[in-house]
Amino acid sequence: MHVFYLHGFASSAQSKKAAYLAERFREHGLGLRCPDFNEPDFATLTLTRMLDQIDAELATLDAQPVVLIGSSLGGVVALHMAARRPDRVDRLVLMAPALLFGKDGHAFLGPERVAQWRDRRTLDVFHYGYGEARPLDYGFYEDSLRYDARSADVTQPVLLFQGLHDAAVPHAVNEQYAAMHPNVTLRLLDDDHQLIASLPAMWSEMSAFLSLT
Repeated sequence: MHVFYLHGFASSAQSKKAAYLAERFREHGLGLRCPDFNEPDFATLTLTRMLDQIDAELATLDAQPVVLIGSSLGGVVALHMAARRPDRVDRLVLMAPALLFGKDGHAFLGPERVAQWRDRRTLDVFHYGYGEARPLDYGFYEDSLRYDARSADVTQPVLLFQGLHDAAVPHAVNEQYAAMHPNVTLRLLDDDHQLIASLPAMWSEMSAFLSLT
């Protein structure tokens, strides 16, 4: 199989989760593809660009089944990619997917900050991959409003991990999503949004879900 790890917003392909998973898959003789969504420029990032980037990489691969592992915003990308390419994407593993991404911008940033972003066309965002604030164009927000991960037509098997102490993604949102989709298996964890402490437990379930053990 071809396995992708899709990192979250303002993160990178060199995150702790990516490194951990790459080592685990290597033990099973599998490589982990980690697209860098910050390229060519974080300032011009959009969800559409992320999806097109994955689509282009899929076009270079043979016909083996594809597994998408998505963290936070990467989970949103995974869902939309599965809906776009059901012929290629075999199953999904989601880690605290930000299902309200784009739809709750006013709640997260506040209406005044969203208005400032629109007027100034740029917003400084702390980027954890770079360890500093980086500008992000308002086009990112505009583009996000075109998508709703909760209504994406995904029929593939989904394993969803969600922390009960997640301050970024309300666990109730993902619980509701799982309850409405019989193809989704939900695992609630005693962890925060990063889910770093839960990596061994998640790998145990993930490896079984992917028939590696």
